[in-house]
Amino acid sequence: MALNLDSVGKKIGPVSKDYTWKDAILYALGVGAGFSELEYTYEKDLKVIPTFSIASIFDFLSHIGINANVNLAGILHGEQDLIFHNPIPPDGKLITEGKITHMYDKGKGKGALVIGESETCHSSGKKLFTSILTLFARLDGGFGGEHAPKETFEYPARKPDFEIEASPSSDQPLLYRLTGDLFALHADPEFAKLAGFEKPIMHGLCTYGFACRALMQCLIPGQPEKVRRFKCRFSRPLYPGDPIKTQIWKIDDKTALWKTANAKTGEEVITNGVFEFGDLPKDEIRFDGKVAVVTGAGGGLGRTYALELAKRGAKMVVNDFGGSRDGSGGGGKGPADKVVDEIKAMGGSAVANYDSVSTPEGGQSIIQTALDNFGTIDILINNAGILRDKSFLKMEPENWNTVLDVHLTGAYNVTKPAFTVMREKGYGRIVMTTSAAGLYGNFGQTNYSSAKMGLVGLMNAAKLEGKKYNIKINTVAPIAASRLTEDIMPPELFEKMKPEFVSPMVLYLCSEKCKVNGYVYNAGMGFFNRAAVVTGPGAVIGDGKTIPSVEQVADAYGKIASMSAGKEYFELNEQVGDLINAFSAPAKTEAAAAAPKASGSVADIFKAMPGAFNAGAAKGVDVVFQYNISGSGGGDWFCVIKDGTCAVESGKHEKPTCTLKMADADFISMISGALPAMQAYTSGKLKIEGDVMKSQLIGKLFKL
Repeated sequence: MALNLDSVGKKIGPVSKDYTWKDAILYALGVGAGFSELEYTYEKDLKVIPTFSIASIFDFLSHIGINANVNLAGILHGEQDLIFHNPIPPDGKLITEGKITHMYDKGKGKGALVIGESETCHSSGKKLFTSILTLFARLDGGFGGEHAPKETFEYPARKPDFEIEASPSSDQPLLYRLTGDLFALHADPEFAKLAGFEKPIMHGLCTYGFACRALMQCLIPGQPEKVRRFKCRFSRPLYPGDPIKTQIWKIDDKTALWKTANAKTGEEVITNGVFEFGDLPKDEIRFDGKVAVVTGAGGGLGRTYALELAKRGAKMVVNDFGGSRDGSGGGGKGPADKVVDEIKAMGGSAVANYDSVSTPEGGQSIIQTALDNFGTIDILINNAGILRDKSFLKMEPENWNTVLDVHLTGAYNVTKPAFTVMREKGYGRIVMTTSAAGLYGNFGQTNYSSAKMGLVGLMNAAKLEGKKYNIKINTVAPIAASRLTEDIMPPELFEKMKPEFVSPMVLYLCSEKCKVNGYVYNAGMGFFNRAAVVTGPGAVIGDGKTIPSVEQVADAYGKIASMSAGKEYFELNEQVGDLINAFSAPAKTEAAAAAPKASGSVADIFKAMPGAFNAGAAKGVDVVFQYNISGSGGGDWFCVIKDGTCAVESGKHEKPTCTLKMADADFISMISGALPAMQAYTSGKLKIEGDVMKSQLIGKLFKL
């Protein structure tokens, strides 16, 4: 077993974790808080201990060890640095992305250091904290790598300003491990002895939490939102039940140094501690260095978007054909030029483009303007639009087609070349513009409503293709005063609906902070809400083999139409999965991401796979299935099926057709039939990347 040196620099994540106030309180109890600190242990006015952050991303931390291929028998948490950007909310979802940045060799028999960095954002889009982790791999040294840079650290030559003693219980690890770190070293006596310890040891991060509480108590009591940095080195193990003492030296109004010792033996267990505190700096959303394209930006909403992006540092391509409200006329340069002049007058950078979005050539030219002037594109807002309202029976084909050409086909024409650039660079933000008329309908606007709902469909498909490349595509339904709405809205309402009330939502969706993908938002007058397609739970009529009668449908209509316990789907396969599950008995379910049934370990399953191959079903099939099985019993395997043959090998394939990711225990449960494959997929236990549809061949290619 050797460290995977190729893992350095490769992206890990995003790894998501949902949490509630109960998780935050469980963590607080796990690090010794109680009735004396109800702000952390009672849901009323709950505040979150900042070090909850590291426990909440433990799944991500495990990916660092797995990707590095560290020998788990010798793994220890060496150092931890947390930098806080915003307070941690008491509930929500955390999304973490990062990478292994370095591997340092301490020498044969001396171990190695694996450094991982990550950033975690809340589902609201706020960046919460940065983690810099050092794993000490005691059994993985001697691979010939570079040595870690030396770090000097000195405490003041005076007594500490504060000393806080605490007494973790002898059972503390059993409580703390429920926050996520289930490593056997902290619970299993036999495993601990194999690792060289007398008995299970305290989690270093548990002691770390005790220390954080001590520092807050002395320097910022009851104000966890003022913790800005918390850094340390884990020097020695601590056994459960041993008392601890945290010593604190206040350096200035923003910084303290600290360490924690075993109060019984005097041995230092955590050293090199740095604690920074104070008000968090303003977290302003900026677009410095970003290049943005806004179509239809000569006035109204588009102009507002362009000006606001430029004020925050973006380089702008202001597109406007310059035609009339119904799209007629030969166009003109005036509207786009005027907005460019406004941006330049306030010190921004902008160029104009006058092409129509309604042709592929026009769309390509708009994006080429960005490339020619600024070298790239990061942000695209599809805002161009026209109106040709008529009641349905008076809607002529010309008016129908022209509106769709600008709104729907126009978004396609501009988005396609922009998407190409964004995919290559691994970053992009795209905003589509729908309308309440499309989402809910409006009399006399069948063409406009159809185009606007079509944009939601365009987003729904493109979001799946962009997800892998960090391209977030979302949609806004603005209600705002513009030349398209000036004679539709009452004058008094028109005055209140300034475009500026819509732009904050649009700019957020254009920012790096935006982590959502495929969402639709209504926006107007400072009011914002999300719109979604919600599917009811439905009803099964019959056994799935006999066609139901019309009368049976009528009898069950109430249940069919019920939206109680409705849910959203991110993609088609999720909905199809629920449809299949409605008729699937768990004991007989098809394993959509599995290999053949086998007893024993994950490795045994892959050994048995060629023997269960159904060559007769493989005619014309040319696919590569990559399996990434996490956990101590997992690993990487790939299956190559071509010309009616099947080959299974361990490792990673260069160009898999699709990649299936799953935890080892879940994988074994799925193969045994205890966990239906489609249920595993829809619940998130099975994740599939690449050509998802090809993964459905697996059940046919192997005799289960």
